[in-house]
Amino acid sequence: MRKTIITFVLCLSGAFLNIAISRLSGFFGFPLYLDTILTIAITLVFGFFLGELCGILCNTIYQTIWFWVWEGHLFTICSIATAGLVFLFMKLFPREMNLTFEEKKTKQILSLHKSSRLSFVIDRIIILILLSFALCLAISILGGLIAGFILINSSYYAEEAVISSVFSATMFSHNFPVILKEILSRIPMNIIDRLLSAFGGYGIALVLRKIYSSYKPGAC
Repeated sequence: MRKTIITFVLCLSGAFLNIAISRLSGFFGFPLYLDTILTIAITLVFGFFLGELCGILCNTIYQTIWFWVWEGHLFTICSIATAGLVFLFMKLFPREMNLTFEEKKTKQILSLHKSSRLSFVIDRIIILILLSFALCLAISILGGLIAGFILINSSYYAEEAVISSVFSATMFSHNFPVILKEILSRIPMNIIDRLLSAFGGYGIALVLRKIYSSYKPGAC
């Protein structure tokens, strides 16, 4: 019971940290979302359901505090897709992505000559890069569709919906289809955003797993 409460608190904390990182990014003028780093970390440590919960909490809290239009809640789909893609990669590449990979085997690999250790690290880097590009494509498409839907149905909210306007204003003509503009203009930003999110989430997940696995609560 106590461990369940702690897990939920971690999800809630992850949601608030996602929001804090995203707001700081905006405060310093970076054209990045950075709102899924903890969603990725929670998914890696606890699985799809809790990663999804972290993402839903993040978007619900954010849209409640900084409410601008009800359609903004549709961006929750992007967080759910993020948790889903991370979980899929965990299934497809269990050795590289699964943080429960046996520590004894890991130490044996790292005790081998340098080329083996380098291969061990490079394997993880390659998979995280692949994950980041998969996330970039998926979130660009989903985010573009949602933003396009909002813009088509209510142009009043254009400034709130188009975070990628930095790119769309210079990349496309005024007559370019709105949805395609929203999808394509997100890709340059999401390449960097998802690389930072994938590697940052993986690093945080390693720390979380170490802390959480060492916690042995008493019976309750």
